Amino acid sequence: MKDVATQQPVVWPPEQAPVQQRNVWQAMGRGLRGRCPRCGEGKLFRAFLKTADHCTHCGQDFTGHRADDLPAYLVIVIVGHIVVPIALSVETNFAPAVALQLAIYLPITLLSSLLLLQPVKGAVVGLQWAFRMHGFDEAHPEKI
Repeated sequence: MKDVATQQPVVWPPEQAPVQQRNVWQAMGRGLRGRCPRCGEGKLFRAFLKTADHCTHCGQDFTGHRADDLPAYLVIVIVGHIVVPIALSVETNFAPAVALQLAIYLPITLLSSLLLLQPVKGAVVGLQWAFRMHGFDEAHPEKI
C-alpha cells in the first residue's frame, strides 16, 4: 500500500497495526471443552468454576477474564427452555401429583444446571478471548 501524495509505502507502527482476527467459534468450542481458547491444549479451569491463572501449554494469561454472572444467566435460559416445555407438556397431558412433579423436575433442573455451568463459563471466557475483551488484548492491557 502506498501513500498517493508521496508515493512512499505506508508503514504501520506496531500500536496502529491491524490486529489478527481470532476465530470466535473455535475459541468458544475450546472453552466449552474446558481447554485454553488460544491453543486448545492447556486446561482452562483449576477447580470447578475457578479459571487457571495461565495456560500450562502456551502461557496465555486468564487472570483478566470477567465472566461474572453471564454463565449463570445463560444456564438459566438454556435449562428453562428445556425443562419448562417438558413440565408443561406432562402437566397438560397426564396431570401427575405436584409432589411427583417436584421429585422429578427439581433434580433434573439442578443436575442439568450443574453440568452446564462449567462448559458455558468456558465458552464465555473463549468468547472474551476471541474478541480481546477484559485483559485479553495484548496491545491495550487493562489496569486491574
